[in-house]
Amino acid sequence: MHTVNLAIQVLPLNMEQAEAIRIIDVAIARIQQSGLKHVVCPFETVIEGYYPDVMKLLDDIQDDCYMAGAETLIINMKLHRSAVKDLHISEKTGKYS
Repeated sequence: MHTVNLAIQVLPLNMEQAEAIRIIDVAIARIQQSGLKHVVCPFETVIEGYYPDVMKLLDDIQDDCYMAGAETLIINMKLHRSAVKDLHISEKTGKYS
């Protein structure tokens, strides 16, 4: 099993901007608590880990957002997965650090 990269953007719908930001903060907090490597960016957060762990985190993020008051979410995702090697955030962005 190889590591994957998932870029995720959580967009709560039908609420004021301040409340939507609070829900996004809940999503980021769940990612931070996951123990998976991640990079928070202005428009999305990139997560690195084994596919089952990343997909479980995706479910946990949604559950936490709904428990925090979100009624409807749009989740934009980009998944980078390989059958032959691990994928690392640092290989994509390391030269810019």
